[in-house]
Amino acid sequence: MIVSDTEIIRLILNAGPMVRMVLLVLLGFSIACWAIIFTKIMQLRRAKRQNALFLDSLWRTGDLAKSFAQAKKMRDSPMARAFRMAYIELTRQMGPSQPEGDGNAYSAQDLPRAGFGLRLTVERTLRRATQMEISRLSQYVPFLATAGNTAPFIGLFGTVWGIMNAFHGIGLRGSATLSVVAPGISEALVATAAGLAAAIPAVIAFNHFMTAIRTVETEMGSFSLDFLNILERDILSGREVSGDGR
Repeated sequence: MIVSDTEIIRLILNAGPMVRMVLLVLLGFSIACWAIIFTKIMQLRRAKRQNALFLDSLWRTGDLAKSFAQAKKMRDSPMARAFRMAYIELTRQMGPSQPEGDGNAYSAQDLPRAGFGLRLTVERTLRRATQMEISRLSQYVPFLATAGNTAPFIGLFGTVWGIMNAFHGIGLRGSATLSVVAPGISEALVATAAGLAAAIPAVIAFNHFMTAIRTVETEMGSFSLDFLNILERDILSGREVSGDGR
C-alpha cells in the first residue's frame, strides 16, 4: 500500500524532537539547494546567450574598439567581461601617457615600445579574468556537493535516533508485536527519505553545473587565443586599436 501525503505528515508530526530537528535541518538544506539551482540555471543561461551574441558581434565586425563598446552592454557574459579587462589593459600598456576616454588611437608604431611584453601582459590579464569569471560562475555550487554528501548521513542519523527511541519504547512496554514496532520505525525512516530527497537533486545539479562551467572555461580559453591572434594581426598589419578604455 502506498503511503499517502496525509500519513507522511502525520509521521512527521508524531516524530520525536531529535528527528524533527533533523528534518528541519534537511528542509533548510533543500531550500538552499533549490535556491542555488534556480539561480545558477538563470545565470548560466544568460551567460551562454550573451557569450554567443558577443562572439557573433566580435567576429562580424572584427574591430576591437567596437567590440569593447558592445561588451560594456553585456554584463552577464563571461567572455565580454574578460574582453573588457583585456582591452583596458591593452590601451593602458600601449598608451600610458595619454588620457583615458578621449578617443585615443594606438597604432602599430607603438609596438616596438611595447614589444612582446604587450602580448604577455594581455595574455595574463585574460587568464586572470577567466579565473575570476569561472569563480563567479562557481559561487555557491560547492554547497550542492556538500549537501549531496552530508544530507543522507544527517537523515540516517535521524533514522538511527528514531529507531533507538522506538526500541527503547518497546523495551518499556515489554511487547514486540508488529503494531508496536512499525509506527516508530516508520517515523524514523522519514528522516532517511528526507535526506535522500535533499541530496539527489543537489548531486544531479552539481554535476550538471560543473559540466556547464567547464564548458564555459574551455570556450573562454579558445576565445583568449582567438583574441590574441586578432590583436597580433591588427597590430602587425598597422591597424589601429582605438576606443574608450573605461
